[in-house]
Amino acid sequence: MDIITRKQLNILIQLAVADKHFSSVEREKIFELARVKGFPQQEVKDLIVNPEPIGSFGALSDSQKFEYLYTCIELMLLDKKIFESEIKFCKDVAIKLGFKQDVVKFLQEEIYEHKKEKLKELLFERYT
Repeated sequence: MDIITRKQLNILIQLAVADKHFSSVEREKIFELARVKGFPQQEVKDLIVNPEPIGSFGALSDSQKFEYLYTCIELMLLDKKIFESEIKFCKDVAIKLGFKQDVVKFLQEEIYEHKKEKLKELLFERYT
């Protein structure tokens, strides 16, 4: 079992329901990520029904931390409706990942303005 992908999907599922509405576009994005990473679809369905506690992220590499946060911001922006509960959730995840909470506003505004690698570079220069 890929525990890194499982944790990432679990976070995204919890973010998707943070606004009390798990939209079909959010659901499809989560299943798409699972498919790309070769994660079993049934396990995703199980996580949706029974999400796990988030816990800590101590063992993640910088690239994995970036991916976790990046996919959270992508998911938050996906349905074009941003709720305060989603922003708060992303800030909590960012802090647990070792970033300053301001990183969420930065990513929210800049995610589509830079190539992913440049965004990663900027993020680690300014928000760790």
